[in-house]
Amino acid sequence: MPVKQISPLEAKKLLDSADGTVYIDVRSTVEFDQGHVPDALNIPLLDLDPSSNQMVPNPDFLSVVEAVLPKDRRIICGCAAGGRSNRAAEIMTQAGYQDIQNMAGGFSGARDPMGRLVAEGWCDLNLPVSTDSNETTSYASLAQRRSKN
Repeated sequence: MPVKQISPLEAKKLLDSADGTVYIDVRSTVEFDQGHVPDALNIPLLDLDPSSNQMVPNPDFLSVVEAVLPKDRRIICGCAAGGRSNRAAEIMTQAGYQDIQNMAGGFSGARDPMGRLVAEGWCDLNLPVSTDSNETTSYASLAQRRSKN
């Protein structure tokens, strides 16, 4: 079953609704620290391997998600353009998460091979951006919760 796609404006509306919707930013910790959706949780699907300087799969992605979020919570996944987050949403759906949506266009907007914008991202729409990373949002603190469970 395909993951439901929503626009950044739809994501903002859900996040503002106070219904408990959570936004997971699956970009790397470096990307997250440069700016993200306010109150987003950073759980990278891929992260930078310091030894190779290449992006590699995060083997703990699903276990960290499961440690911090119940399977019945409404979750929006987002990344830079929408591809990584769509894959993350598929993984979570296969693991039994029931209300997962992907933010098409991501944080920075999706572009075609010529660099033309094909889907507006969060930043393209001048939506609020945060650089806060703390014990409730940073990957380091969220991964610690997994090791405590």
